[in-house]
Amino acid sequence: MTISSKLTGAGAIALAVVFNLPYGYLAQNFDYPDILRRPSAEVLAAFAAGGEGLVWAWYVFGLSALAFVPLAMALSLTPERVRRSPGVAIGAALAGVLAGLVQAIGLFRWVFVVPGLARQDDLVAAGAQFDLMNAFAGVAIGEHMGQIFTALFVGLVAALQWGERARLSSVIGGVTTGLMVVGAGGGLALAMGQSDELFAMLSIGAYLGLTVWLITTGIGMLGFGKARATKDVVYV
Repeated sequence: MTISSKLTGAGAIALAVVFNLPYGYLAQNFDYPDILRRPSAEVLAAFAAGGEGLVWAWYVFGLSALAFVPLAMALSLTPERVRRSPGVAIGAALAGVLAGLVQAIGLFRWVFVVPGLARQDDLVAAGAQFDLMNAFAGVAIGEHMGQIFTALFVGLVAALQWGERARLSSVIGGVTTGLMVVGAGGGLALAMGQSDELFAMLSIGAYLGLTVWLITTGIGMLGFGKARATKDVVYV
């Protein structure tokens, strides 16, 4: 167990905690994520009423998505994984980087675009602009593409973990991947004028699974799980 692996494990646990803090704040003060499917004028009015606290919450949320980029690279590109399964390791790293970037783009719209729309006098007119921006930057990029790339990253790392006999982390990662892939269909449902309620529930479950997977993976890397070592790999 190296110092770098322990730092990565601690980072995984920390990120799992950090990205749930703004999520909890938004759920408490902005009725997130249910509010996203309400009429746009109502969303903008609620955002304006929330004040600067909502802007800061979305900003921290966006930063946590960016923090996923270096963590994904650290989890994927360990010397052992690159040596044993270079294609899977590199693919996981690329997927993780893209997942962090596209989700950050989607989240930062609430920091740099929505406040200006919420300050307009005519919220009905502003709502039309919000709907277009939300459909592209929010649903298509942040939610749909974000979930697809996150699912690919988690699925590939889970496959590596299975080969390393990290069975618990691998199974949790596999379930999370499945939920996330199906949940990503919510954007397509909205595009076809259908309800995305079921997909939204699956997506919430997927991100809860991601939280548990990151914590479980981090605990294993810190060496708190049951371990058995071979020449140069510790399985947890």
